[in-house]
Amino acid sequence: MVGYCPICGKPVYFGEKKRSLGRDYHPLCLKCQKCNRQLTAGQHAEYDEKPYCSHCYLKMFGPRGIKNVACTRAYTAIFLLIP
Repeated sequence: MVGYCPICGKPVYFGEKKRSLGRDYHPLCLKCQKCNRQLTAGQHAEYDEKPYCSHCYLKMFGPRGIKNVACTRAYTAIFLLIP
């Protein structure tokens, strides 16, 4: 059975497919959706069924910290419990 590439929508034949995260890709289609870096099958992140390199994934969808409304700098909150 021939699968279809989730990026280009064209058929992916057995001899050319790269299988990653349960989907079959063309080798040239398996690239980061943000920076277009070529990805290794099984070693990338996915968001909304689209592949991303780990750098772009963390930059776009990773934790952001807490942002002060009066300040434009983002910072990470640290909570101390004092008895």
